[in-house]
Amino acid sequence: MSSAPRPEPPAPFTKEMTVDQAMKHHPVARWIFFSYNLSGCGTCDLSEGETIEQLSAKYGIPLEMLLDDLNGILQ
Repeated sequence: MSSAPRPEPPAPFTKEMTVDQAMKHHPVARWIFFSYNLSGCGTCDLSEGETIEQLSAKYGIPLEMLLDDLNGILQ
C-alpha cells in the first residue's frame, strides 16, 4: 500500500510581499488586514502596492506580529 505524495505546504508570507500579493496568496489575508483596521476603505489609505514591511512601518504595526498573524492562517 503506497501513500499519496503530500502536497507542498504553501509558501509563507514575507515582508517583501505586497498587500495585493498577500491577498492573492490566501483569501483570509484580507481579514487579517481588517483586524488591524486596514480595510482600504479610504480612511486608512491602504495601498495594495505597498509591501507588508512598508504597511507595518506606516501604521506602527509590529512587523513580526503582522507576519505571525498572516502565517498563522497557513497552518
